[in-house]
Amino acid sequence: MDIVTVRHLTRYRYARPVAFGEHRIMFRPRASFDQHVLDYRLTITPTPDDLRYVHDVFGNCIGIARFSQQAAILSFESAVRLQHTPEYSLDFPSSPELTRNSYPFAYQESDIPDLYSSMLRTHGDEGKALASWARSFLDHVDRVDAPHVLAAMTHAIHNQFDYLPRAKGAPQSPLETLRIGAGTCRDFAVLMVEAARELGLAARFVSGYLYIPSNSFSASARQGGGNTHAWVRVFLPHGGWAEYDPTNGLVGNRDLIRVAVVRDPAQAVPLSGTFIGRYEDYIGMDVNVDVSVAPLMRKEVWQ
Repeated sequence: MDIVTVRHLTRYRYARPVAFGEHRIMFRPRASFDQHVLDYRLTITPTPDDLRYVHDVFGNCIGIARFSQQAAILSFESAVRLQHTPEYSLDFPSSPELTRNSYPFAYQESDIPDLYSSMLRTHGDEGKALASWARSFLDHVDRVDAPHVLAAMTHAIHNQFDYLPRAKGAPQSPLETLRIGAGTCRDFAVLMVEAARELGLAARFVSGYLYIPSNSFSASARQGGGNTHAWVRVFLPHGGWAEYDPTNGLVGNRDLIRVAVVRDPAQAVPLSGTFIGRYEDYIGMDVNVDVSVAPLMRKEVWQ
C-alpha cells in the first residue's frame, strides 16, 4: 500500500493574449476500493470565472471551466495525493463459478444490456487480421479461460511489439499496429480492447498515470511515464472488471492510477477546449507529469 502524489501540468502558449472558450478537464483520479483520493487541488491560470464538476456517462469526474479574461498563457496544474493498493494477481479462490470464465465466454443475461456498448467493435478488420491474431490466443495458452487468455495477450504485446512514444494524435488502428509491430501505450490499449471484443468480451480503454512503487526495481523497464498512460479494463464473466497494461506486460492494477474509463479513447481526452484568435497565435503546448511515491504511514491508513 503506497501514498502516491501526482502533479500534472498542461500549459498552452500563444503569441498574444487570446480569449478562451469552455475547457473540460479530466485530471482527478477515480475513487475506488483500491485507490482513495486523500487530497486534490487544481490551479488554473488565468483564474476562470466559473469551475464546476460533473460526472460523465461512465462516472468519470469532469471539470468544466469558463473564462472571460484574455491571456497569452493558459495553464492547468493539478496535484493529487492518494492511497493506492496494488492487486498483484487476478487469481480467484476456488469456486465452481470459475467455469464461467471458460471459452466460449458468456455473460449473465442480466449484465449484457450494461456491457453491450463495450462489446461492440469500433474498427474495421479487413482480411480478418485482427480476428486471426486475437483467436490465436485460444490455442496457445495452457488454460483457455478469460484471465489466462488476456494475460497471454498482454504479455505478447509487451514482448513482441516495439514501444514508440508519441505525445500527440489519435491512436493508430489495430490493423496499423499489427502491421508495423509498434506503437505507443494508447495504440497497444486500442489493439487489446478490440481483440478482447473480438473474443466476445466487454472491454474499455483506461487513461491515467503510471507510477513505480518505492520498493520496486523495475523503474527502468517501465514505459509510458512522464505523461498520461493508457491501458485496458476487461469484464470477466466471473470476477468483474480486471486491468491489463499491454505496454508494460502488467496484469492487475499494480503501478496504475485510473483517471478515465471509457468505451472509446476519444472520450478520455485529459484536457480539451478552444481559444478565440488567429490560427497563427497558437505557439504550442507543454505537458509534464510527475509521479512520486512513499510508503504508507500507519496514521494515513484510509478508514
